[in-house]
Amino acid sequence: MLPSDRVPYSAIPTRPKLTLPGGSRMVVWVIINIEEWDPRETLPRTVLTPPAGGSPIPDIPNWAWHEYGNRVGFWRMLQVLDEFQIRAVLAINGSAISTYEPVARAALERKWEFMGHGFGQKNMQKVADERADIAKATEAIRAFTGRAPKGWLGPGLTETWNTPDILTEQGYEYIADFVLDDQPVVVKTASRRLISIPYTQEINDVAMIAVQHHSAKEYRDRAIDQFDQLYSDSESSARVMALVGHPYLMGVPHRMRYFREALAHMKAKADVLFWTGEEIVDWYVRQQQ
Repeated sequence: MLPSDRVPYSAIPTRPKLTLPGGSRMVVWVIINIEEWDPRETLPRTVLTPPAGGSPIPDIPNWAWHEYGNRVGFWRMLQVLDEFQIRAVLAINGSAISTYEPVARAALERKWEFMGHGFGQKNMQKVADERADIAKATEAIRAFTGRAPKGWLGPGLTETWNTPDILTEQGYEYIADFVLDDQPVVVKTASRRLISIPYTQEINDVAMIAVQHHSAKEYRDRAIDQFDQLYSDSESSARVMALVGHPYLMGVPHRMRYFREALAHMKAKADVLFWTGEEIVDWYVRQQQ
């Protein structure tokens, strides 16, 4: 199926009103991405261009740039999320659960949701066997947390033509790759429905900092502007906002204050819920009944 077949066009003003419990207006879900970069392969991103060009292996400067996030940066982000009493969603490579076990353990202790994010940080179109890769990622989360993940985020939001069908085969209930709406929508698959939860390519430190090369102030300013507009939009029907962070980007010392300031602005509203992906899906499914 084409993406347009899986998620048919729908104009947001024409839909039935979505309401949240307790008179709340909107939901924010915070996603922290934990990845394992294999130094035996070309790395997904670079902060330094290799002096002689090309893609050297091993690429120590860029591998270490990312490694810092899981060793140090994550723990700064965790402190801020604890401060605001936010249960985040951990989008994690299956292989990263054992490699960075203390990170996964900290998330588990706080009852964060674990979301499938590939077994390794690799384009899903380039893995040898997509079905097997998804199964390995799923089993790694199940073995560590005691329950299978409900949600999936492709590494780099990558999919093949068959990804949604494979996900439903393996028990997934929602996907975050279809960044095309401010409300959950249904994704058609070969077997049953899959729910698309609003994720974000723009309120995302990879896009702003690693790709567009903005300063960290842009993350705070753009997150606040996004939040304020969605809060206004939610007067007519509930909205969902995602805030995405990677520890090697937002977890570094000179960016941390902007992550905190963005969350402080959002937490100041009493009628905004901070939910996990599975909480959003459960609510949305009830709304459709």
